[in-house]
Amino acid sequence: MKQQYDPLRLCVYATVALLAWLLGPWAVLGFAVLGFAGYWKARRAGLTRSKCLLRDTRLVLAYLGLIALVALAAIIV
Repeated sequence: MKQQYDPLRLCVYATVALLAWLLGPWAVLGFAVLGFAGYWKARRAGLTRSKCLLRDTRLVLAYLGLIALVALAAIIV
């Protein structure tokens, strides 16, 4: 019996978008810091290639760091 496709990722994306909309830059900062910490830990454990569109974990870390800085600037302003 073939297993049916479960579009769970779409539900996750919608939930993250809802939180970002409700909580604004605080949610964006939180998710960026959480993602950065996860990729930092994975990189230190030896991960150099990611399934993320950017592929190289250094680029992913730079991307998430930039998002965190922009969110922080939005909170301050």
